[in-house]
This record gives sequence, C-alpha cells and structure tokens, in this order.
Amino acid sequence: MIKAYYDLHIHTALSPCGDEDMTPNNIINMSVIKGLNVIAITDHNSIDNCKACMKIGQKNGILVIPGMELQTKEEIHLLCLFRDLKRAEKFQETVHDKLAAQRNIPQFFGRQLILNEEDCIVGENPRLLITSANISLEDAIEEVSSLAGVVIPAHINKGAYSIIANLGFIPEHLPINTVELFKNTDLEDIQKKYPSLRNYNVLHNSDAHHLWEISEKEHFIEVKALTLEEIFSALTHKKHTLGARG
Repeated sequence: MIKAYYDLHIHTALSPCGDEDMTPNNIINMSVIKGLNVIAITDHNSIDNCKACMKIGQKNGILVIPGMELQTKEEIHLLCLFRDLKRAEKFQETVHDKLAAQRNIPQFFGRQLILNEEDCIVGENPRLLITSANISLEDAIEEVSSLAGVVIPAHINKGAYSIIANLGFIPEHLPINTVELFKNTDLEDIQKKYPSLRNYNVLHNSDAHHLWEISEKEHFIEVKALTLEEIFSALTHKKHTLGARG
C-alpha cells in the first residue's frame, strides 16, 4: 500500500470567490511544492478549468480529478468528483440547465476566468455560479452516481452551506460513504458532537481559494496504486484508511 497525499477541494480563478492567481500552472506547481500527489479541482457549479489542470498535472506527476462544488437548491455544498472529463462535462450540462438565468456581475461577485494550459484567459463564464442550482440533494446524488461519480458533502460542520447546518443531520439512506470536515477541525471533537460520523470516511481538504491555502503533505489515503480507480474505490467504501502523517 502507498500513501496518496491529497487535497480534493481546490478552487481556481473560475470561482468568483477564488483569487485570480489560482491558475492551472500555479495550482499544480504549488501542489508539487507541498508534496501532494492527488488533487481535485472543484469550482462552484462549473468544471471549465478542469481540462487545463488535468493536462498540466499529468506532465508534473499530479493526479488531477475533475470535479465541481455543487450548490443544491437546499443550499448544501457537495463535492462531485468524476472519473473522466467527459462525465464531468455531462454533469455540468445538467447543472447549468438548472442555474437561474441571472448573469454574473464581476464588479460585485468577482470574475469567473476560464484559463488554458499557459494560464492565458480564454474566456469568462457568464453565468452566476455562486448561487444554487435547481437540483435537490437527492437528485444530485442520483445524477452523479449515474455517471459513476462520487458525492462528498463539503465542510459538513461549517455554519453555512453544509448538510448538517441546513438539514441538521446526514440522512442515513443516502449512498454517502465519505464526508469532508471544515478547515482545522479536530476529528475527535466533531465525532463526539456527531457520533454517527464514525460510520464515514473523513477527508480534511483545504477548500483553497488562494495558493497558500492548498494543503500541506499531511493527510493521505492508502491505496494500492496512485490511480483514479484506486482513489474512487477508497472514497466509495466506508472506513477505508484515511489518515494523517505521524
């Protein structure tokens, strides 16, 4: 078994709340410096910068998972991770069809930059990405599952935009095996408060909107090989070995 040091919640300059320095090359280079070997690109309600990040990651020995941080109509944030870009793009079509017609106001919310492999701006997503899509929690999970993807409730102990904050609990019938804790949260403390979390794998991601926020080489997933299939297998089986460097 090997340890895959991860950060599966990273925003690029596509997210209106993301720093414009969060370009594909900067993110991959920082991940290399930090000692990570697997990351996920998870912008708000869009996957437009995943392709460039994946190509640069491949050149630099970083496994990049295409993903999205979806905001459901219950205002719950979900990390939606996919096995390939084609399936991620199909999910994006579904999400964009369910976003309101309102356009982004860059001066107020921030620019939503689409970048290429040279970090050149090739466009801006005109949709208002920092809002809820008209898709329920259960429908979102069903849609991602139909594409062989993985859904991970984001920052579950955060006071806003989390499944616990908005529902008060994690419905046991949902096919969820892995959850994400908010930054710098002590796992034992949160498990005392919510004992049911002991039944889930727990991720410690950065939710990085700035380069310096990307995770250090600390938390890992034990896998047989550094492949996307191995990572997905770990995330979809409860009580897999997720740990921290001693």
